[in-house]
Amino acid sequence: MSETSLWRDVTAVPPEEALVIAPDGRTARQSRWWTPPEPTRPLAEGAPRVRQALSEAVRARTDEGGVVSCDLSGGLDSTSVCFLAAASPARVVASTWPGRDPADTDLYWARKAAGFLPNVEHVVWDPDEAPPVYADLLGIDDLMDEPSIGVMDRARALHHLPGLARRGSRLHLTGIGGDHVAWCSEAYYHRLIRTHPLFALRRLRGFRTLFPWPLLDTARVLTDSRPYGRWLAFSADRLRDPLPTGASGALGWGTPPRLFDWVTPEAAHTVTRVLRAAAREARPLHPDRGMHGDLEQIRLCTRIVRQWDRMAARAGVPMASPFFDDRVIEECLAVDPAERVTPWTYKPLLATAMRGVVPDVCLERSNKAHASMDAGHVIAGGRHEELLARNATYRELAAGQPLRTTAAGSAGQLPTR
Repeated sequence: MSETSLWRDVTAVPPEEALVIAPDGRTARQSRWWTPPEPTRPLAEGAPRVRQALSEAVRARTDEGGVVSCDLSGGLDSTSVCFLAAASPARVVASTWPGRDPADTDLYWARKAAGFLPNVEHVVWDPDEAPPVYADLLGIDDLMDEPSIGVMDRARALHHLPGLARRGSRLHLTGIGGDHVAWCSEAYYHRLIRTHPLFALRRLRGFRTLFPWPLLDTARVLTDSRPYGRWLAFSADRLRDPLPTGASGALGWGTPPRLFDWVTPEAAHTVTRVLRAAAREARPLHPDRGMHGDLEQIRLCTRIVRQWDRMAARAGVPMASPFFDDRVIEECLAVDPAERVTPWTYKPLLATAMRGVVPDVCLERSNKAHASMDAGHVIAGGRHEELLARNATYRELAAGQPLRTTAAGSAGQLPTR
């Protein structure tokens, strides 16, 4: 439904198809130009191909030289892009936004990476200068072609661009997309539990250690073989139910839709009607639930990034996300998901692909930061410091105690820089 036209008698062209217009300009046809690869390539064979594709994607933006800027959060995604850009003819400015969360280790890892890049200017911004989430929502005047959740973080995403422009940056490279292609959906294990049961069971035990997946709910989702349309129709009648467990979204066709309590009965009726109608003809993006989940998250994220790119270009420094180049997506999706998503290693595909490009010590990071504290600060009206002071974990951190966090991320998340 997210790709359905909002206008009567106007048909949306799916992302994997092209609109071919006849020379007379009067007739047109749709032609499929892209098909997802079969995810069967071993990691040892696929990693060099991913490295090559990502290197070419970065070179396409940097071979002209000049000054380019890169996000350097210290995570595997932005760090990989930054090292590839640093090896190009362009002069690189690395940009780091530290988080307000005392458990956020981005700055530590970013500085570790910058230490291996002596010719890169590393800019560390003051976290207290970053606009809050939801800032200036009513003042946005960008010309967007559809509503976008990207406006929620617009002020933060664009705030550093003027400073990078003053340093000469002609283009800003992000690490957005690494979460969506270098990692992948755990829903592949819905198939693997049937084709390789013992292997899948061992992995699922590991995932249940990382994630709060109740055993019965996990088993229920794994034994659910309903086709996509039936799952969607079933969800349409449960929009007021409590939120499902994480296992439903991770291992099934997706997170079942739910409505907030404040949604009116009339609106709820409309949503139910539209969902039921869509379910009658709905087809998954791929028969494999894992590939369906990967493609869905890639599409959702690229739609947000597209709007950010337009906003950034208007602000004076266009943005680009090499992980979302077609060839990079293809090479990542072609790798066997049994090796691409595992509870034992964080982003093994990217870590293997970047071996020899990024120093090994920078590939050891096994966690990632979240911006939930920044959002919570706004929602709580600035009371988060008081709340954190009561938290035992925060007190340990304030006393200098290290916080150990687990690794595995998920493709089902908003873009992160």
